[in-house]
Amino acid sequence: MTTQAEQTYLEAEADIRNSNYHEAFQKYESILYEEPGFAPAHNSLGWIFRTQFDNYEKAEMHLKAAIQADPLYPHPYFHLAGLYIDLEKFDELKSLLDKSLTIVTIDKAWVYYRFGMMQEIQSQYDSAIAFYKKAIINSISNDKIKDYQADIERCTTKQSILQEQNTEKEKS
Repeated sequence: MTTQAEQTYLEAEADIRNSNYHEAFQKYESILYEEPGFAPAHNSLGWIFRTQFDNYEKAEMHLKAAIQADPLYPHPYFHLAGLYIDLEKFDELKSLLDKSLTIVTIDKAWVYYRFGMMQEIQSQYDSAIAFYKKAIINSISNDKIKDYQADIERCTTKQSILQEQNTEKEKS
């Protein structure tokens, strides 16, 4: 049996798919008024604040509230990791990803992929490649494995470019 909060949540999710963000926002807020610990509504509000308003502070607050309300609900981990990457909050991202490795409902390949992204953004290509390889090992999706292989190739390309630049600097 579906609760009123769950029904309203599903309606709000339909609003999101139809780009009716205002209506969805109001529905999520009404859910939280009735059930302040409803993790999916916090997660979705966090997503709206991040993607529609660029309000990272409120996004982070709602995503953390979702995790606190239901630590096994995986979606806020994904959105919070994206937010931390956007803001280059790598210490917070590392802590979140370390925690994510202990959550049974989170795909470990995704966690290693995010670790790889973090390292790649910081130009730590050997480390990024090692994490992308861990993502491959933990993946059961052929499509994702191809994506992770492309990530490795991108890092290898970047390493080659940096080596060429360093060689040119040494010559001049």
